[in-house]
Amino acid sequence: MDRMRHVAHAMAALALSSLPASGASASERSLGEWRNPSNSVHVRVEPCGRQQMCGVVIWASEKAKADSSRGGTDPLVGAQLFRDFIEEKPGVWRGRVFVPDIAKTFSGTVTVVDSETLRANGCLIGKIGCRSQIWTRLPR
Repeated sequence: MDRMRHVAHAMAALALSSLPASGASASERSLGEWRNPSNSVHVRVEPCGRQQMCGVVIWASEKAKADSSRGGTDPLVGAQLFRDFIEEKPGVWRGRVFVPDIAKTFSGTVTVVDSETLRANGCLIGKIGCRSQIWTRLPR
């Protein structure tokens, strides 16, 4: 279950790229920093490639760092967790999520709830072990 929590955490950060912002370009709307529900990982979402979004860990708790290290990913801070997310429809993104605790990549979706929250959904394999989490934007 802890692994699925990390999958869902990673996916959620990418949804912010579809947040509404008056006068802002798609790139500007996609920039931002988000925290997972337990506030153990902070991710900066930024453009990567053509019309894609990626997320890089900018801060992690000691426990998250230890879990990542045990899984074979060290250091956690600086790791690209969200890869090649593409907007399927307004406010819904699909891409790949790297889970450092187990050194595996999964597919998932992220949906914008509002300007300060997003919902991440992911499954380990097919529709097994699915989880959903709400992430919140870090104060600007």
